[in-house]
Amino acid sequence: MNLNLLIKLSLFGLVMGIATAFFIPSNIEGILWLIIFIVCAYLIAKNCSQMYLTNGFCLSLLNCVWIIAAHAVFYHYYEKGHAQEAAIYNGNPYKIAPQLAMAIMGIFTGIVSGLVQGIFAFIASKIVKSKHHVNPVG
Repeated sequence: MNLNLLIKLSLFGLVMGIATAFFIPSNIEGILWLIIFIVCAYLIAKNCSQMYLTNGFCLSLLNCVWIIAAHAVFYHYYEKGHAQEAAIYNGNPYKIAPQLAMAIMGIFTGIVSGLVQGIFAFIASKIVKSKHHVNPVG
């Protein structure tokens, strides 16, 4: 596993966690994450020689930590810009603090997105590696 690369790539999660708390609305967040997933998949494929799925999965878990921390710390700002999501966290049936509800949901989201990021990285590895193996003619 390329921990150095994963820590650097996880800064996307830190930036997105803070940016979504303050000014990125949920209606464009998914598009931004798709772009980030593609860029990270390419960089994992380009800089790792194996364990693409594992690297992608672990990257999303690191992102999950950054995002949960940013959203919990800046919850009041997040709540203002993401009313629909905040209603879920505030209205949870277990009457736990919204930040804790967010953390619990964030862990599950991190696991699912980790599987997606891992698959993206694995597919990217097949594309990147096939471009480096050109068969000579003759």
